Amino acid sequence: MIQILQLPLGPLQTNCYILACEETMQAAVIDPSWNGRAIAATADEKGYTISHILLTHSHFDHVGGLAELKQIVDAPIYIHPEAIPMLERANASAQMFGLEVPTPPPADKMLSEGQTLQIGKLQVHVLFTPGHAPGHVSFHLPDYGVVFDGDVLFQGSIGRTDLPGGDYALLMQMIGDKLMIMPDETQVLSGHGPATTIGDERQRNPFLQ
Repeated sequence: MIQILQLPLGPLQTNCYILACEETMQAAVIDPSWNGRAIAATADEKGYTISHILLTHSHFDHVGGLAELKQIVDAPIYIHPEAIPMLERANASAQMFGLEVPTPPPADKMLSEGQTLQIGKLQVHVLFTPGHAPGHVSFHLPDYGVVFDGDVLFQGSIGRTDLPGGDYALLMQMIGDKLMIMPDETQVLSGHGPATTIGDERQRNPFLQ
């Protein structure tokens, strides 16, 4: 009933995910990191209709494909209100790294802690997980033991906090309060790198020891 496609895209190989309900063929794109046309084409090849564009946060490498994707599929963009200023500065932020991204369109709908989104028959719970970036959220599907956590927790590492709006103490608090309470077998699908599990990170992640 659930299908997840991981697409590492762009110069920073930022993971974009397509989360699909196979019963209804409705899908969400989580973090259209780069090349919105390729993201739309991948969904189309699978027969999925993109109904939601969900942003964990608005660092430029997570929204580089947003403008192109929005133009093609016209699905609503969901963001936490505190992430809007960074979304508006995405192009300027990219230029600081010698890169260019199309100016992202404004978001359509706001996300908040405890909100539940319906993707076909999938229920996606919104967790407010700042620390890496203002307005950062994670998307949790407890029925399927999966969390899309953006740049909060990685295999063997955590999100960087030396960028504007970063807060190491807050990030560690969010990891403890929001992620580490999940079952060990919960799959963690991050913004960079391979999938991991809560249990593996609890045991092996040097930042959590």
